[in-house]
Amino acid sequence: MTDGAIVWVRLSSVTLPLSTPISDAKVLTGRQRPMTEIAFLFAEIVTEGGHSGVGFGYSKRAGGPGQYAHAVEIAPDLIGEDASDIARIVEKLLWAGASVGRSGLATQAIAAIDVALWDLKAKRAGLSLAKLLGAHRDSVRCYNTSGGFLHTPIEEVLENATESLKRGIGGIKIKVGHPDAAVDLARVTAVRSHLGDGVPLMVDANQQWDRRSALRMGRAFEDLDLTWIEEPLDAYDAEGHAALARALDTPIATGEMLTSVAEHWELIRAGAADVVQPDAPRIGGITPFLRLAALAEHHRLQLAPHFAMEIHLHLAAAYGLEPWVEHFEWLEPLFDESLQISDGRMLVPDRPGIGVTISEQARAWTVASAEFGKQP
Repeated sequence: MTDGAIVWVRLSSVTLPLSTPISDAKVLTGRQRPMTEIAFLFAEIVTEGGHSGVGFGYSKRAGGPGQYAHAVEIAPDLIGEDASDIARIVEKLLWAGASVGRSGLATQAIAAIDVALWDLKAKRAGLSLAKLLGAHRDSVRCYNTSGGFLHTPIEEVLENATESLKRGIGGIKIKVGHPDAAVDLARVTAVRSHLGDGVPLMVDANQQWDRRSALRMGRAFEDLDLTWIEEPLDAYDAEGHAALARALDTPIATGEMLTSVAEHWELIRAGAADVVQPDAPRIGGITPFLRLAALAEHHRLQLAPHFAMEIHLHLAAAYGLEPWVEHFEWLEPLFDESLQISDGRMLVPDRPGIGVTISEQARAWTVASAEFGKQP
């Protein structure tokens, strides 16, 4: 075996409990239950030469055990492979499970492995992932989402916004899509009044409007100077999003629920988004994310990756146009390190790789694990 040959892999299924049940528009419309936990899939990889990498993916509400089960099926194919050959390894794993498709859960199971391989490559080079990819910047604009869910009373939303800005976060996003449109309008108006002019404010309907409602709400919001309206329509309604983008001055953002580059390409080709919001763990990892980012930059689109800021900070830093990254403090207990924020921006860590190590708390929340090969 060569120095870079993979000799050991560990997969871990970790359940992160949330302190408060989380509700967005999908809960209020009866389509989902409140979220009480998040399932994470961690991958740890070691080579013959002792180089190591760690990656993770996740699933909210359902799907975590399925991701873990599929990853366990295909992980033996990693042993003996050169860890530097990431694209070829990903292709091999995709075809190993091709009978269940090359999107959705099948690719999400690969994401943690793909991220771990990129982490390993950057560590081996002694560079942060952003520097390995070729960073355009050392910090990225960031906005907070976790303080503005629909289950949160408006008074608390305003308090959360104030605290986020004090912490150095640059923008605020709140959830909309309430069955009563008047409630949405009142909440967004209250937040804009509280923030004042100039502070970036985004709203997110989580796919719960139809085309007519989205247009009416978008027009009602036009005077509030929103940075974007997120997921106003079903994630697969490229035609509807395109029509909305043409009709409104406020930018349209979408993409977080898509699970492949091909699905994102349909949005881009239709002119359905001013802001693309890919999620690396959902589309299969960093390898497909980079392909999508090249397409998005070619079309001069804004980039605002969804969730998983620990991964997306590096990817956003390597995007040619000024991007955003989403701040969620939920994942902080999983890692020994924390990300730094200052003057509205999240700072790219200079630690090698992604810059995180799995915490003892995450180990304690592990509900299943499997190992392949042998450590050197």
